Amino acid sequence: MGTPILLVTALTPAVWGTTYAVTTEFLPPGRPVLAGVLRALPAGLLLLAFTRRLPRGDWWWRSAVLGALNIGVFFALLFAAAYRLPGGMAAVLGAAQPLVVAGLTVLLLAERVALRTVVAGVLGAGGVTLAVLTAAARLDTIGVLAGLGGTVSMALGLVLTKRWGRPGVSLLTATGWQLTAGGLVLVPVALATEGLPDTLTGPQIGGYAYLSLVGTLLAYANWFRGLERLPAAQLSLLGLLSPVVATALGWAVLGQSLTGVQVAGMVVAFGAVMWGQQAGRPAGQLGSAPDAGAVTTAGHREIPPAGRAASTWGSGVPLERSSGTPALS
Repeated sequence: MGTPILLVTALTPAVWGTTYAVTTEFLPPGRPVLAGVLRALPAGLLLLAFTRRLPRGDWWWRSAVLGALNIGVFFALLFAAAYRLPGGMAAVLGAAQPLVVAGLTVLLLAERVALRTVVAGVLGAGGVTLAVLTAAARLDTIGVLAGLGGTVSMALGLVLTKRWGRPGVSLLTATGWQLTAGGLVLVPVALATEGLPDTLTGPQIGGYAYLSLVGTLLAYANWFRGLERLPAAQLSLLGLLSPVVATALGWAVLGQSLTGVQVAGMVVAFGAVMWGQQAGRPAGQLGSAPDAGAVTTAGHREIPPAGRAASTWGSGVPLERSSGTPALS
């Protein structure tokens, strides 16, 4: 499986890395959950209107579970971590996702993970730590638990997405189901905690539109496409590109300072991603994959993933609005 699909899939965490700059420059402050709703729900509803397909049978509850884990719960916990943790601490917690995915891959997908991939995950997390973690960072118990919970939620959601595959519908249809479910999970939270804004300016509307159409609709469709074709733990390393891109944009666009240590961290993280991609496909399966085209109990034909791959850290959720190093997936 080659380099083209890997490079195309890598565009998604790179796009997610632009979210911090868009959020700080265009979106209204103090409404993180509303930002999650306006990112996920319009994109999901647009895909539903375009594909005109609703889930059937087991896929009603499966789509709800996947949408909550990949979108709704993940967004809420990551935002909670962002507002309780200083500097890049939330990004550091998120950088552990490749290792979580590696463990879940063995447990839930019965797939062996190459040692090179695990080592690359450790090196990449270390590089992200150097790139985004400031000396003033301090721990907050609730924030740390929220950050770890968001990391596990996203990892579990994407591994389950890989395990369950998708029924005989298009990738856009299945993506629309998840985005809609995830957005709906966040609606009552946003109304209870933030309410609706009185007015939105043109730049704010443009910022939300970019995050919804480019950073969510196109990005998640591309991500789930890669999820079906690439090995799990190998793909998970690509998520480390998000904080690297966010840090680079903070320096180039937002005028933030960039130290030699941060540059070294970016180089280490990027090098770990590239080195980890050389691991190739898993050495073997610990269990049997479903037969191609197997029919589910709901009467739908499953499209099994091509490589039993799963996920990565990175949804493009803004993790920090303060000045300084952006902590962003």
